[in-house]
Parts: sequence; structure tokens; C-alpha cells
Amino acid sequence: MRVAVVDDELIVQKRLKQALVKEGHVVSTFASGEEFLRDLDGSSFDLVLLDVVLPGIDGLETLRRLKAKAVDSEVILITGHASLDAAIEAVKLGAFHYLAKPLKLEAVRHLSQRALEHKFLLEENRHLKARLAPGGAWGEMIGVSPKMKEVFALIRKVAPLDCNVLIQGESGTGKELVAGTIHRESPRREKPFVAFSCAGFTEELIASELFGYERGAFTGAVATKIGILETAHRGTVFMDEIGDMPAAMQAKLLRVIQERQIMRVGGNRPMQLDLRFIAASNKDLKQEVQEGRFREDLYYRLNVVTINLPPLRERQEDIALLSKYFLSKYRRKFSKKVRGLAPEVRNLLRSYPYPGNVRELENIIERAVALTEGEILTPQDLPADLRNYAVTPYRTWVTLEEQERDYIRQALEYTRYHIGHTARLLALPRTTLWRKMKKYGLEERS
Repeated sequence: MRVAVVDDELIVQKRLKQALVKEGHVVSTFASGEEFLRDLDGSSFDLVLLDVVLPGIDGLETLRRLKAKAVDSEVILITGHASLDAAIEAVKLGAFHYLAKPLKLEAVRHLSQRALEHKFLLEENRHLKARLAPGGAWGEMIGVSPKMKEVFALIRKVAPLDCNVLIQGESGTGKELVAGTIHRESPRREKPFVAFSCAGFTEELIASELFGYERGAFTGAVATKIGILETAHRGTVFMDEIGDMPAAMQAKLLRVIQERQIMRVGGNRPMQLDLRFIAASNKDLKQEVQEGRFREDLYYRLNVVTINLPPLRERQEDIALLSKYFLSKYRRKFSKKVRGLAPEVRNLLRSYPYPGNVRELENIIERAVALTEGEILTPQDLPADLRNYAVTPYRTWVTLEEQERDYIRQALEYTRYHIGHTARLLALPRTTLWRKMKKYGLEERS
């Protein structure tokens, strides 16, 4: 931290600087309040040790001018003329604490540490408040429902802790958004956040993507490749759809988590890594363990803290907020003058069960804004099957498989059967999309 010592006694300056430099801080010294305030125009300090009795303007006046500049520094007042009145006045002006000479260096170190911790906590609090806006939004995570408030509260608790997290929820509920938010609110926020989907890949492909490979490790390995885990060193790795990872790769991942080291494919030199793992699955991993499809030891390594994301049908209070957010987002994207939803649209969106969850709602709003010619979205701007839902609700006549088939078909029609765009829209690997298209008889079109 950057510390300023403002005292006209050179011996005091020297002693305080030596003590605080030993604590790892960068210390600047000043002999007067005027000299210190002039330096503020080009510098900033986390902590100021400020003598009350100074030549020229005194310490209390220096403190007043410091706070008038809205400078975010903690201040400890120091004086050889201790008095309760001066202490009270200093605290009223925004000082963190007050010390009397002769100074005890251990007390200075202790109080300085407390002041810096206080500053850090205030900054963290402002950081969180900036993200959690009054309208119920935290970045791109939006919700005022009780279930989402529980999710937000759990994220706040777990983000600063350097532990692994398991996120469970249906497809489209926002698992990667939660993982990204945990990373941004963690001490690793300045380091990489790398996401990888485990679905639809063979063991060999996953190994080369996660661990990388050395040149010549196999046919086609013409150059060394750095893997995802190595790229994320000192940051966070998000393993999406971990329940689809092949059994052999589960064993290799377990070893990485336990030993914190990897070896590139074809390599012979292990590398130590510092990583936080966040995993996600739309499957019930506990049930997968019971049925022998997922390793129990890996499950417990990943499942230090579990965050369960509710489906959109269980958080209907959030549909209006989400709709407003997506309307604003795509109005800007498509340069449209759409300014709201017709009451019939709001009612329809509130009653629909959303088998595709938040991702489906976003797709509905995006499509409607893109195609509308008016300033208010009407039922005619919505997909035909969604308009028909008001007359014949899905839940009375459509199975989950039929809902998934229709959802994929809608996405294919929206992208004009462009497989790459559809896979990104649905957040599915291409191989998974092709498998589901084959299952439901949805043929590719040229």
C-alpha cells in the first residue's frame, strides 16, 4: 500500500518510514501540510499518518482539505499534545484513529494494518454495491425473486473463499454467468477465467484441450500447444457439463485437483498450477454417482459448495425484469425504437413454462425485436407456437422431449439451419446438437 507520513520532525519521519517499509508498504514523507496537499495532485495514498502540529496549516486543517478533495485515504492523526477534543474533532472530520507521541512502533504497525483493512473492506463493499444495482441486477444476472436472492447471497459468501464450487441447474439457467460472477468477485479477478464444455468430446480431445501437448506428441502435432488448465494458471477454470466427461478423464481431472500439477500430452515434465475449479452440470451429479456414471471422489472434490440455480418457471417474479433487460439490449443491437411490451405479451410471457429457461426468454425477445416494425411488441411479433400457448398450454399436452425438439427446431429456423450459430445460441457443442437433431429427425438443410 502507498503510505504518506506528514510530520515536521525528521526523526519521526525516519522511524515511521523504516517501520512501515518493513511491512512492505511504499512510504513518502512530507514536512508540512501544504507540501503534502500539493503532492496529492499527482499522487494518491491508501493511508496518511498526519501530525496535528505542523508549520503553516495544522493537521486538522490538512485533514479538512484532504477530505474536501474527496480523496479516499484513511488518516491516522499523530500529536504530542493529546487531547480528547482534538481526537473527537479528527474523527468528525473523517480520521480513522488518533495516536499520541511518544509513538510506540508496534502500536503504529497494528493501527496502520487495521486502517488498511478498513479501507479494503470499504472498497469491496462499494464494488459489490456497484454490481448489485437497485433494479435487482448484478452484472447480467437479474432477479428479485426469493430464490435468486438466495443465489446472490451464496455467491457473495463463496466468491472470496478459494474453494471449488459446483453449480447445478437446467440448461439455460445461467450457470456460466454465475461462474463468471464468482471469479470477478474473488481475489483471482485479475487472472484468467477460462471456460470449457465437457460435453460431446472424446477422451483424447478433452486431454489435448485441457492439458495441451508437446510438438510431435501425435500425428498432426506440428507445434506445442498450451492447454486450458495451463492458460488459467492463478485464475479460475469453469468446467461446464462436467457430468458428460468420460470416466477416464474424470480420473485424470481428480489427480490434477489433488496434486495441482499437469503434464502436457507427450511431455515428461510436470508443471505446478494454482487453479480454482468451478464445475457445472444440468444433471443431478449425486444421482450420477449412485448410478455409477460419475466418480464419487471427484464429486466431493468439486462439491465443496453447491449453488442450485432455479428454472425460470420457479422465479416468475423475474420475468418482467428480464424481459425489460433483453428488450433494452436488443433494441440497441438492432437500432430499433421498440419501447415496451403490449399487456397481452407480458401476460403470455409470465404464464409460459420456458423449457429453455432464461436463454429461451432471451431468444424470444431477440427474435421479436429483430422482426417487429412497431414501437410496442405485440403477440404477432412472437413465435406462432408461443402465441398458441395461450389457448392450449404446453404442460397439458406436450412431453419434455417434444418441448426440447420444438425448442431446437425454433432455434434452427431462427438461424436458417446454420449449425454453428444454432449451437452457440443454445450453448451446446456441435456434436451434441447433431446428436439431438438426429434423435428428433431434424435434418440439416443447405
